[in-house]
Amino acid sequence: MDKFKQIRAYRTGWIIPVLDVLITMPWLHSMVWRKTKGVKLDYLQLPGKSKQESRKLIEQDIKHGAFFMTNHRDIILDASWLSMLLHDRYFIRPFVGVGDNLLSKWYIETAFRFNRGFVVRRQGGPREILQNSVLLSEYIQSLRSRGKSIWLAQREGRAKDSDDRTQPAVLKMLTLCADKNMDFIDQVKALNICPVSINYEFDPCDYLKAAEFQLKRDNPDWKKTKHDDRVSMWTGLRGKNGHVIFRLTPSINHWIDTHIEELKAMQKNDQIRAIAEQIDRQIFAGYEIFPRGTEFDQYIESRLALIDIPDKDEAFLREKLYEMYNNPIKNHEESNISGLI
Repeated sequence: MDKFKQIRAYRTGWIIPVLDVLITMPWLHSMVWRKTKGVKLDYLQLPGKSKQESRKLIEQDIKHGAFFMTNHRDIILDASWLSMLLHDRYFIRPFVGVGDNLLSKWYIETAFRFNRGFVVRRQGGPREILQNSVLLSEYIQSLRSRGKSIWLAQREGRAKDSDDRTQPAVLKMLTLCADKNMDFIDQVKALNICPVSINYEFDPCDYLKAAEFQLKRDNPDWKKTKHDDRVSMWTGLRGKNGHVIFRLTPSINHWIDTHIEELKAMQKNDQIRAIAEQIDRQIFAGYEIFPRGTEFDQYIESRLALIDIPDKDEAFLREKLYEMYNNPIKNHEESNISGLI
């Protein structure tokens, strides 16, 4: 009996490479020229190293499989374009985890699981959520034990204000079913987490996210529906992104090795917090800071005009739109690049 049947990516042998060549990759490349001014795979230049040295170090880190953990901007394109870029350059196609709330139709889930997708079950009460977390952790451990690469966002759902922070619960889940003969630090090292910064010059869903802020402010009990998720998915697919850059950073194992004594002296919760903060620093350091001029103010006003909600608070919505574009700049400026590895 396959205990992973309800969540695993479909095992289809030769069919997956055929799908890649005939359907998946051509579709993703078509999205690039229709939606963007170019999608680029780049590498974080590390302190004291040249661009070439930094790239070689990162390439060595991902050579035998990596856990790509990223900030989260677009429901579909974050993982899809990263997979495309890694496939084109290194013939790496990571397995991708997505919440079941986004797989509302059977055909969407089927297509997703045929493309190396596995399902993150989020429904149910506390006991069921714990059982789902254990199963997911075990599945991820089985993939990594076979050297498979994986993509997962650093948090459940997107950071609507673009203040990207790794949720400690994600790190706890990943190590639930790790080798019990290892301590927590070694369990994390076995995952080989390689943070990636996802940079979109423009977010097609920015006005939807701003509207959600006001709806939640005005009614604390307001919650997104499956219809809202579908609207976000299609808006993300149809809208324009401008320049898009995926910036790879080194495995956090380098930083762990440098700070091993300090980490080993900590309590587990403090270890989790320290590792989450390091993932954040690497993502922040990898942000691309796009130039913003007076045309950007006009862009914000055009997005504000698209928002159609009751009792529209333009001043609040404008503030939220600026905030989601300014937070990455603020976090990038505050990241300590000298202490990355």
